[in-house]
Amino acid sequence: MPIKFISFLLFTSFVATVSTLYTEVTNDSPLLEINQTTNGKNLNKEIEGEIIQDPYKIMVEWNDLAPYFTVPAKYEGKKGNFKDPFIFNDKSRVTTLDDWKKRRKEILDSWHKLMGEWPDLIVKPNFEILETVNKPDYIKKRIRFEWIPGQMTEGYLLLPYEANNRPAVVTVYYEPETAIGEGKPDRDFALQLVKRGFVTLSIGTTETSNAKTYSLYYPDIDHSTVQPLSLMAYAAANAWHLLADMKEVNKDKIGIMGHSYGGKWAMFASCLFENFAAAAWSDPGIVFDQVRPNINYWEPYYLGYHPRPRRERGVPTKDNPARGLYPQLIKEGKDLHELHVLMAPRPFLVSGGEEDGENRWIPLNYSLKANSFYGYKDRVGMSNRPDHSPNPESNEIIYNFFEYFLAQ
Repeated sequence: MPIKFISFLLFTSFVATVSTLYTEVTNDSPLLEINQTTNGKNLNKEIEGEIIQDPYKIMVEWNDLAPYFTVPAKYEGKKGNFKDPFIFNDKSRVTTLDDWKKRRKEILDSWHKLMGEWPDLIVKPNFEILETVNKPDYIKKRIRFEWIPGQMTEGYLLLPYEANNRPAVVTVYYEPETAIGEGKPDRDFALQLVKRGFVTLSIGTTETSNAKTYSLYYPDIDHSTVQPLSLMAYAAANAWHLLADMKEVNKDKIGIMGHSYGGKWAMFASCLFENFAAAAWSDPGIVFDQVRPNINYWEPYYLGYHPRPRRERGVPTKDNPARGLYPQLIKEGKDLHELHVLMAPRPFLVSGGEEDGENRWIPLNYSLKANSFYGYKDRVGMSNRPDHSPNPESNEIIYNFFEYFLAQ
């Protein structure tokens, strides 16, 4: 067979393959629509005055994340023993998007009623800059702002040079130093994200962490009217307002993330406050578990608030039972998948470790269904690692997630 003819066949095959890939990406990926519209990044290039689309850029970016947004076959459609969140209190069933929006409000209202209503949001938090340090590739500002009524907190605002209308991420933890690189390894989320062009705000419960009482309490630790984990979500919502009022930040592209304690905090904040555009939860224990010590929502600084003296920390037993709201939630068959579904259609990623294994796709299937009412398939993701601690590989997935959904 002539060499020229063989070359022609190879070239034809290559063109057909590229054409097929291009068609698959442009026609079948719901996230392509996000890239071109919601995220707004210009993926086009100009050749001889004509704007053409660059499908390779789209494919490479989505292919980096696609494996984590694909339900393993053995968990597809599995519902487990979780209460169906798509049934109204009057027992009727959600069948349309309008139905879902009404049911969503019903779920949100019921959880706020159980956990205690939030104070009014602080939409213009009192704010001051305590110190500014110019780093080689970003600016670090130590700041103080009002995050719950009458209470100030200190945190760190990291800004890329000449930042204007940038995406942003709030990072939450026991204290704000770890996320800016002054703590345990592989938890420097705010630092790594600012180096990728994000504005980041690192906050933490420093005073109560030092006192071993953790969390936040309103009006005070002995008379709290809101479950502490919900109040931390409220504080994060006020941090959102702080960022949203800055010219350096695009208020429509503010995400939140945290690990472990911070993962629980980020999960509740993003589910209860819909202005967060995306969220990553690192191994918080995304649903209740009565036997795992680290999935300890029963503790008085999470969902088991009760006045002092406090129960002894640890898994509830007959001699040391859970107190406060938590036993009521368990008795009523409630679980945190009811909060996850409130994220739809906003994207979220579970960065699972020892506490959130692959089987967590079972409760996440309910979030997939919630997204289906909006016409989206690829808004719920999970990566998995064997250990509780984050590592460079699991963190890179998180950073790619935020870059894809917020920075484009």
